[in-house]
Amino acid sequence: MSSEHDAIDDDHDHSGPLVELVTLRDWLRYAVTRFNRGGLFFGHGSDNAWDEAVYLLLHALALPLDRLEPFLDACIPIEERIALLELIERRVDSRLPAAYLTGEAWLGGYRFSVDERVIIPRSYFAALLDEGLAPWVEDPWSLTRVADVCTGSGCLAILMAEAFPAAQVDAVDLSPDALEVAAENVAAYGLEARVTLHRGDLYAPLGETRYDLILSNPPYVTTADMAALPAEYRHEPAMALAAGDDGLDIVRRLIAGARQRLTDHGLLMVEVGHNRALVEAAFPELPFIWIADAHAEDKVFLLHAEQLP
Repeated sequence: MSSEHDAIDDDHDHSGPLVELVTLRDWLRYAVTRFNRGGLFFGHGSDNAWDEAVYLLLHALALPLDRLEPFLDACIPIEERIALLELIERRVDSRLPAAYLTGEAWLGGYRFSVDERVIIPRSYFAALLDEGLAPWVEDPWSLTRVADVCTGSGCLAILMAEAFPAAQVDAVDLSPDALEVAAENVAAYGLEARVTLHRGDLYAPLGETRYDLILSNPPYVTTADMAALPAEYRHEPAMALAAGDDGLDIVRRLIAGARQRLTDHGLLMVEVGHNRALVEAAFPELPFIWIADAHAEDKVFLLHAEQLP
């Protein structure tokens, strides 16, 4: 067993799992136990140890992510057991989110390449865009120019291009590293002709263009919440999360500059997480519409162009 031991760069003796865990069912049980005992935090695609273990192990074994049952009792060769053990132990020891371990993240039915240059895609906009932002957008084909501000991996810009087939999409981010990842994702979906990436600070690189829709999932984590983040979130770029004492540093600027960037009937939609009360306290004069559905209740606000300062 010495070669098997050498394959795991760890101070512990792993001969037990490598010999005794034979089937995928065995390895899933082991992974769930390790994750629970390790006190991991789940919030980057799954919210519990079982779902995370299923995803990681199926991905590692190059099996369909939506078909667990047929493979549960399949015997796993020793070489693959070594790879599974390395993956499980790395997730526990490093506290890297699963998406950074696999190099991919899923939003709805869409796969995006990710690494530690970008925040891991997660947004209430995914489900809303799947419905074409109905009923706030009556005709998805009527939108001809839309913007995704703070695009990160480019995921929402791509979903906007899919939702609004006639629209040109401008996607903005301040991070050149993030835009490199976004370019990979835009190319993967063959959308280079419709999604244009811009480096700059919020609206600055957009010139005088006016938009039917400006959408943003900006940084909105408060200073207090940043200090309390689980270890998994600390692997993400801080600039994609932190937004000042009340989490509204970016939101204030998005609202302040939106009117001159929107068409007369344009919409501004911004995701703010659990910060509704903070937003309403900061802008008591604005008639926010808070999106209410099974996913996004109180997490996303909408303002019409004529309602903006």
